[in-house]
Amino acid sequence: MIEGLKRINELAKKAREEGLTPAEKVEQQVLREDYLREIRGQVTHTFSSLKVLDPLGNDVTPEKVKKLKSDE
Repeated sequence: MIEGLKRINELAKKAREEGLTPAEKVEQQVLREDYLREIRGQVTHTFSSLKVLDPLGNDVTPEKVKKLKSDE
């Protein structure tokens, strides 16, 4: 599980039930940004290992995906 996800969920529940203090709102925003950064990194990693082939077996991987591979 992604670090901080449990705390994000705790803060979301508290926000629905009773509201958050200003400090908790800031903490929630920081945790959400970290979470999104982690998810985006995972998606980028997955796409960087992707190879697309046409029915004839020719590599038709988009240039953007090929660039991701070379950037790693």
